[in-house]
Amino acid sequence: MELFDNLMLGFSVAFTPENLLYALLGCILGTLIGVLPGIGPVPTIAMLLPITYVLPPVAGLIMLAGIYYGAQYGGSTTAILVALPGETSAVVTVLDGHQMARNGRAGAALAIAALGSFFAGCVATLLLAAFAPPLAEVAFKFGPAEYFSLMCLGLVGAVVLASGSLPKAIAMILLGLLLGMVGTDVNSGVARFDFGIPELQDGIDFAIVAMGVFGFAEIMTNLEQKENRVDITDKIGSLYPNKQEFKESYPAVIRGTALGSALGILPGGGAVLSSFASYTLEKKISKNPERFGKGHPAGLAGPESANNAAAQTSFIPLLTLGIPGNAVMALMVGAMTIHNIQPGPQVMTSHPELFWGLIASMWIGNLMLVVLNLPLIGLWVKLLKVPYRILFPAILVFCTIGVYSLNYNTFDIFTTAIFGVIGYVWSKLKCEGAPLLLGLVLGPMMEENFRRALLLSRGDFTTFVTRPLSASLLAVAVFLVILVALPAIRKKREETFVEEE
Repeated sequence: MELFDNLMLGFSVAFTPENLLYALLGCILGTLIGVLPGIGPVPTIAMLLPITYVLPPVAGLIMLAGIYYGAQYGGSTTAILVALPGETSAVVTVLDGHQMARNGRAGAALAIAALGSFFAGCVATLLLAAFAPPLAEVAFKFGPAEYFSLMCLGLVGAVVLASGSLPKAIAMILLGLLLGMVGTDVNSGVARFDFGIPELQDGIDFAIVAMGVFGFAEIMTNLEQKENRVDITDKIGSLYPNKQEFKESYPAVIRGTALGSALGILPGGGAVLSSFASYTLEKKISKNPERFGKGHPAGLAGPESANNAAAQTSFIPLLTLGIPGNAVMALMVGAMTIHNIQPGPQVMTSHPELFWGLIASMWIGNLMLVVLNLPLIGLWVKLLKVPYRILFPAILVFCTIGVYSLNYNTFDIFTTAIFGVIGYVWSKLKCEGAPLLLGLVLGPMMEENFRRALLLSRGDFTTFVTRPLSASLLAVAVFLVILVALPAIRKKREETFVEEE
């Protein structure tokens, strides 16, 4: 009964004209960046982060969330029609979705992707509403030692599940932690690592790093690549899957939803990992694995459901524990801190309208996205013909204005440009930016809880292993490190993630 009352509160917040408008705006932007290759949800949210300064907290978070799960829907459109995944998690969608389009079943493929995504999104949001309150109650029992251990586990999980090289992921995490230490020490008031630059005494702004590493660097990376426009199929065909396609799709949708919902909660997991895992699962349990890659509906339905379910459940650790599981959730932390809202279990009690309004908006957003992705498919097809060289100046101007609006300081623009160049170099070296962002967000929080735990224990370092919950979390982190160090596991990880590039 309490859950029902909370959901009614959420819908009363989400159904206000202002919040409906921002939910629609987020869904449209998310679909747009999903459709256009070369622009992902992380760069877009990083660019739009300064806008949340002037928006109410609920409206800002609803819009950013809409961009995230909207990109999962939109990414399937280009993957199916032109074999260009607009979003990373849609890479697997190309394998069978585009083959269905080439076989004259483009409309059915788009419908399977959209309806599977809608089902997965609704179920995952229901799980978020059901499991978030009890998890938040558990989180209230956490002390500084437990939070420090949990963040250690989060960073280890992010390293283990990060795509690409393991040593590079560790290096990026450590660099993020170091960047988080720049600025004035909260306890002593002493300036650290500021090199005598007054603008660095307040630390390096999270939005500046995000916009540089993801926004500016993404523009440079895309500009150096030759545009490879594929002829778009004008014949979409019927949007209704036939009986055989439906029969083969719905079990995959259910399995993908379950798998994505579970993997989305993991640190470093999220939509990309879930879509790859779902495709592997469907192929392994299929009676006809040779059909995969040739237009099998299950190879499309499973990954599309999994990536949308994961996009929704990745909000669970953020809203209940205050721990971002991936780069997008790290940006959401930044949006919350802009409004002086501390992510974690206290959000549910101190800002119930934000917590439940955000959850309710996800159901509304999923419904909006079905409408945007099926009836308006012709519009998205036309947008695919817009050259990137026309888009990038507008994106660059928007980024620059957003950076300047943070503090009305040109120093921020130069700093963002520097991080943009660094981010471009990292992309050449195959270093992923997401672990750096997680390290930057979690670093100050880890340091604060580490020092607080030592103050409470009067300098006794054993407090982290004598408290049962803290010791358990550290034990899981150590187990993951040992597990990923095993040659067989490491080889399997490289097969799964490195080939993804």
